[in-house]
Amino acid sequence: MIGLQLIPPLAAPDSSTFDSLTASEQTALDDLERANAVESGYSAVHATKPQTIGYALVDSPVALCAWLLEKFWSWSDNGGDLHSVISRDVFLDNLMMYWIPGTGASSVRMYWESFTEIWEIFNTEVRDRITVPVGASIFPRENPRTSRRWAERRFADIRQWHELDRGGHFAALEQPAVVASEIASFFRDLRGPTR
Repeated sequence: MIGLQLIPPLAAPDSSTFDSLTASEQTALDDLERANAVESGYSAVHATKPQTIGYALVDSPVALCAWLLEKFWSWSDNGGDLHSVISRDVFLDNLMMYWIPGTGASSVRMYWESFTEIWEIFNTEVRDRITVPVGASIFPRENPRTSRRWAERRFADIRQWHELDRGGHFAALEQPAVVASEIASFFRDLRGPTR
C-alpha cells in the first residue's frame, strides 16, 4: 500500500489536550456529544439488532427511503435544503443501489460486525500506529471530526491535511469535484513529479 486518503481519518479525541482545546476541537467535541444524544439511535439498532430494521429495508421502499432520507438530511451540509447539495435524482440513484439488489439488511449488518472495533478506536489508547502516508480531508459537517494533533497519535505520516469549507458525511455526493481533487492531489504529491 502506497498511501491512504481518508475522509475522515478516524482518531479519538486526545483527553490530554482537553485543557488546551482549540475552538475547532471544542466544536468537534460538542458536535460529537450532540450526535451521541440525538443522532446515534440508528447505530444502536444497526449494531445490536440489524435484522429487525434490515427486514423493513428490503421489504418496504417507504421504510428504505425514510431511513436513508433522514440520514442524508441530518448528516449533509445542506443549510436546510437537502436537494441544494444532493439532487433528488442522485438521492434516488443511491436508494436504488440498496433497493434493487436488496442490500438494506446486509448494509446495516456492517455495524453489527464492526461496531466493537470502531468503538475501541474511539475509547482506548492508540495501540498500532498506521505508518503508510496519509492524506486527510475534513469536511465541516462530518461527525466525528478529528484535529490534526489528535490524528497524529494514530497516523505517523500525515502528508496532506485539508479542512474544507463545505460538506458533510456524504461529501462525495455533496462536493464531488472537491473530493476528486483531494484524492488526486494526495496521490499526485505522493507519487512525485511525472517524468
